[in-house]
Amino acid sequence: MELDFDVIVVGGGHAGCEAAAIAAKMGSRVLLISMDLTKLAQMSCNPAIGGIAKGQIVREIDALGGYTAKVTDLTTIHFRMLNQSKGPAMWSPRAQTDRHLFSMEWRKYIESIPNLYLWQDEVTELIVKNGTVLGVKTKTNQQVKARTVILTNGTFLNGKIHIGNVNFQGGRIGELGSYGLSDQLLSLGFTTGRMKTGTPVRIDGRTVNYESFTIQPSDNISKFSYNPNYYSSLPKKNCYIVHTNPEVHQILREGFNFSPLFTGKIKGVGPRYCPSIEDKINTFSNKTSHQLFLEPEGIYTYEMYLNGFSSSLPIEVQYNALTKIPGFEKVHILRPGYAIEYDYFDPTQLNHTLETKIVKNLFFAGQINGTTGYEEAAGQGLVAGVNAHFTSHNIDQKFILKRNEAYIGVLIDDLVTKGVDEPYRMFTSRAEYRILIRQDNADERLTPIAHKYNMVNDEDLKRLENKVNQREKLISLMKSKSLAPSTINPLLVQKKSKEIIQKRKVIDILLRPEIKLLDLLPYLVLEEDYTSEVIESAEIKLKYDGYIQKEKLIALKIERLEHVKIPENFDYNLLNSLSTEARIKLTKIKPQTIAQAKRIPGISPSDINVLLVYFGR
Repeated sequence: MELDFDVIVVGGGHAGCEAAAIAAKMGSRVLLISMDLTKLAQMSCNPAIGGIAKGQIVREIDALGGYTAKVTDLTTIHFRMLNQSKGPAMWSPRAQTDRHLFSMEWRKYIESIPNLYLWQDEVTELIVKNGTVLGVKTKTNQQVKARTVILTNGTFLNGKIHIGNVNFQGGRIGELGSYGLSDQLLSLGFTTGRMKTGTPVRIDGRTVNYESFTIQPSDNISKFSYNPNYYSSLPKKNCYIVHTNPEVHQILREGFNFSPLFTGKIKGVGPRYCPSIEDKINTFSNKTSHQLFLEPEGIYTYEMYLNGFSSSLPIEVQYNALTKIPGFEKVHILRPGYAIEYDYFDPTQLNHTLETKIVKNLFFAGQINGTTGYEEAAGQGLVAGVNAHFTSHNIDQKFILKRNEAYIGVLIDDLVTKGVDEPYRMFTSRAEYRILIRQDNADERLTPIAHKYNMVNDEDLKRLENKVNQREKLISLMKSKSLAPSTINPLLVQKKSKEIIQKRKVIDILLRPEIKLLDLLPYLVLEEDYTSEVIESAEIKLKYDGYIQKEKLIALKIERLEHVKIPENFDYNLLNSLSTEARIKLTKIKPQTIAQAKRIPGISPSDINVLLVYFGR
């Protein structure tokens, strides 16, 4: 095997696959090392991509030249656009995929990149000299040199699985964990901690009475990628809504004495926004029912995923509780729910490029940074892969996304500036500029940036330009076309909107909240067919233009502080006017700009004023 690479990626999960693919696509010679090459981009938990804020990240990955959206589109078996009752800033796409086909499609893509190489092994040690990583050592005694290394170890670092009183080592159930690397990182000066996540039982779909459940059909819309060549030809499958009841809760409570969560066996912090079923029952003790979702794992399997029933209770308790849910009386379990503890490393030890501050040319991405979710991991992997490529070729560039440019930018800035005290999950509420960084405009925001860095090709940029040109034509037509009362009033009456008494521009009528652009298209003389994507983009731009412009102004004011730089090793003890807390936190985080310093929890406005006076407004 060739033992010299530009980039080594350790771990073949969602972060690792995106990192390896983008670095190789940009021209680096990449080695992806995984403990099991049959499980690349494995969906360890639910077989779904997207969701609230996560769907925005997936569309951003696509706009930046990543592959998660494309492989999702190829393997989708159920699709929903969430939050459609709210404004477009909140709309979030989500897809159920075929778990096995998803991993297979990723493997096919990885193998299609000529300068990307695979190696099945376990990395046990980093080769570090004079504070710079030079490669890795593996369990099979291989020493592989590299100019940069990206760690994307997921839940495998010192992984420990819990089911009731039973616990054992592992990175996923049935798979070995990774041991030794954490100790070395600790010895190098990294701060580590333990986190916990969990997964529900997997159910034999043949043993379920579906008539007891509420059907949740798939939407007709079924795409993440802006590239029309990627779409699913797989048959769509239903999901089902299920509810627990007091009898189920009582059985689960009786098992609390055997729960590693309550007996103290689990030391790691779990995800507050995705609690186990015992957590929910304990925290919300007054609730008599919790909603669950029964979701298909694929089209060639009867295996089902019970979303919302994550648990580390003993197997018999999980089973007995399930049988008290109508429809599950004769249920057969394929795999029990379990919890897993693993090591993560304080992400404030990273720069915005995801290169570590402690060891040069070493990058972290994914759950090793304290995040949870495929989408969050994939977004980090892509950013780490691009920056590792630049570093390995001595290119004086850094790929950093701002908070007003992308959810990925919000994610990484939150991690490196604020750190984590629980598994970090992205929400729309974390983004202060969510009107600007919607799921529909990720290509407009990011494809030009990606093209500049050679992350996407000319065809991708041309597709975006065509979309924008079409949208502007449609907008221009609506601004010039007028409708007479006799023409449009029947529609207005139907939509319970006030009738007009004289001719009005189409755009004026569209601005009414009860009127949609699709309602008005039959009244326009269209010279060409417009895609649903173009129509949606035109409507959002027109209806929300005032809000968009206002948020741009706010972002511009804050962005000015990004240009006030702080020297990397500045001694904050020189500034006596700073609070003690500010000096401690600024010394730890080492913010690169005043804007980043402003986002550190505990830094007050008066502290920022001191910095502004010292460094110059």
